[in-house]
Amino acid sequence: MAAVVLSDAERVYVMYGVQDDLRIDGRGCEDYRHIEVETDVVSNTSGSARMKIGHTDILVGIKAEMGMPKLERPNEGFLEFFVDCSANATPKFEGRGGEDLGTDIANTLYRVFDNGSSLDLKALCITPRQHCWILYVDVLLLECGGNLFDAISIAVKAALHNTRIPKVKVLENDEGSKEIELLDDPYDCIRLNVENVPCIITLSKTGKRVGKALHKSLMTTLAKEESLGKKRQKVGFLG
Repeated sequence: MAAVVLSDAERVYVMYGVQDDLRIDGRGCEDYRHIEVETDVVSNTSGSARMKIGHTDILVGIKAEMGMPKLERPNEGFLEFFVDCSANATPKFEGRGGEDLGTDIANTLYRVFDNGSSLDLKALCITPRQHCWILYVDVLLLECGGNLFDAISIAVKAALHNTRIPKVKVLENDEGSKEIELLDDPYDCIRLNVENVPCIITLSKTGKRVGKALHKSLMTTLAKEESLGKKRQKVGFLG
């Protein structure tokens, strides 16, 4: 990353601004830009969310599909992340410019969820060593205006909160083999507890001032947004 050279006057201006808890746009040092979160926006997914902060626009779609647990974790389901940095988001992503960033973001998300505390992955297991739910998390960066890791973590958390996974019945035939039957009731589904899913916070530390957590505000917003019900019309992915 290129260094930014500041004159003495600019440096003094920044330091006094931090001391007085004031930015050039009127926000305090610990104030985020306005954040918009909308869930259940994509019709052919198990869960979805769109998140905007400033000029950053993120769309996340999650699909739950049945698969086989990993050998090292036979009693758990798992998540797979795919991050697409659209060339329309910024000229820097033209050609293969966004591939490295997409890989970095996906690897960060894997680290966030590669533990037993962020999300109850055992709840995604159907039959140990045989069947589990795999959550395919597709992240599309529509517009790039900063705070990418923060925005994507919030959008993923919102989409997971919105995700509904069908309940299943495990049937065993006379030969001892097991079959999976999906229950017909679309409202009788598994909901994921995202209380412990962390939000990524990008901050610059100047003096003793640091950033604030977003979890409480996000969860309150998601609860209010969900209470609106099914009044909004959903759209197809990338529709």
